[in-house]
Amino acid sequence: MARKNRAARAPKSRSNTKRANTMWGGRYKLGPAEIMEKINASIGFDRRLYAQDITGSIAHCDMLVAQGILTAKDGSAIKRGLAKVREEIESGRFKFSTKLEDIHMNVEARLAELIGPAAGRLHTARSRNDQVALDVRLWVRDAIDRLEPMLADLQAALIERAEEYAATIMPGFTHLQTAQPITFGHHLLAYVEMFGRDRGRLADCRARLNESPLGAAALAGSPHPIDPRKTAKALGFDRPMANSLDAVSDRDYVVEFIAAASLTAVHLSRLAEEIVIWCSAPFRFIALSDAFTTGSSIMPQKRNPDAAELTRAKTGRILGSFVAICTILKGLPLTYQKDMQEDKEPLFDAADSLELGIAAMAGMIRDLKANPQRMRAVASADYSVATDLADWLVRKVGLPFRQAHHVTGTLVGIAADKGVDLDKLSLAEMQAVEPGIDRSVYGVLTVEASVAARRSLGGTAPANVARATKEARGRYLGKAPRSAKGRGR
Repeated sequence: MARKNRAARAPKSRSNTKRANTMWGGRYKLGPAEIMEKINASIGFDRRLYAQDITGSIAHCDMLVAQGILTAKDGSAIKRGLAKVREEIESGRFKFSTKLEDIHMNVEARLAELIGPAAGRLHTARSRNDQVALDVRLWVRDAIDRLEPMLADLQAALIERAEEYAATIMPGFTHLQTAQPITFGHHLLAYVEMFGRDRGRLADCRARLNESPLGAAALAGSPHPIDPRKTAKALGFDRPMANSLDAVSDRDYVVEFIAAASLTAVHLSRLAEEIVIWCSAPFRFIALSDAFTTGSSIMPQKRNPDAAELTRAKTGRILGSFVAICTILKGLPLTYQKDMQEDKEPLFDAADSLELGIAAMAGMIRDLKANPQRMRAVASADYSVATDLADWLVRKVGLPFRQAHHVTGTLVGIAADKGVDLDKLSLAEMQAVEPGIDRSVYGVLTVEASVAARRSLGGTAPANVARATKEARGRYLGKAPRSAKGRGR
């Protein structure tokens, strides 16, 4: 009686009377309330999994037929129907329904309309739990396979420009203060190494995720004589997952992917920040064309590096996705929880943002034009060759480095008081501070001599950079070294 009274008091709405989810069968006579429908439905974003969902269903169908669980006739009908569903989705004719909650049930419902009761047999020995785990795993794998050549292309762009600017002198900074002269090519190659590590992290993630959860069913496996190894092989996985509970609840690979994406985004952001600085009027190290800049709505002379700024900003979205996914997962007991539905939006957004950022950065690197004269002028300022003088005092005069450091600092002070560079001090002025100094000291007091002297492994000498570009091309791009044009510009 109480139940009847509660039903009587329930507000009448279209949700309660006309939105029954027929996929649930007889347990629920009335559909969920409208608010429940809205919070429960994921089709607005997980429709992006349609290709993976259909691919997984085809593999599952083939396995069921091979194991004698489905007839060949039903199997053929299911695969024919799934192909039709895929075509409808890709042509834009498929009508997605929030009443059917997610991509799995939308596909299954349409399949039933196309082929009839045989569609229901596709779900034999399968749950939405292992189905979505499979779909997301396939999607992340596909995302990595898209990102890998994009990062390689970005490295290629950096290597090409490093070859071109192997001998172009620029200031190297610490604390954003002029420290020592380096070459622009050497600077660009530093990012080649960063993005190489990013590729490695994505490859590691791909290797770890490449196990199939299909066959775990809801959480405990299946009583049917299924062959998870067959579906794993058909879908390009190394093996089925060893534990059914882990299979449906594991989202480590999502966390790991977004973590790798986050660090890649940090590297993109660092380079984007440098591009913004280099483009600014006080620096004028590089220029970007109209393709990667915008104007001002009020100041007609402005050219703003908006592509770099937006690439820098994408980092916030990707890092936010990392925090989101970790927060979603941190308190979940085994096994599947509906909380896991919320893993897809941060995943999709992180992948989309990263792809766009990589593409934009590769475009900017190929587009930028350096200003060697301005770079050299700044590199020559602020006594950037002081360390070279200290090293010369150690090598030629035999001073302990700490004493050489003191002598050099004294000479820098004298030059600063006079408003001249170190090489403009007279020999007598230098010898008044350290008698062991001779005229050969002037040979190390230019930025050209400074960079040429840094021939140690990983150093900035132009000859080093030229060799390093060839080595990087072979190591990261798998191509034989080619002669660089424009080197020494």
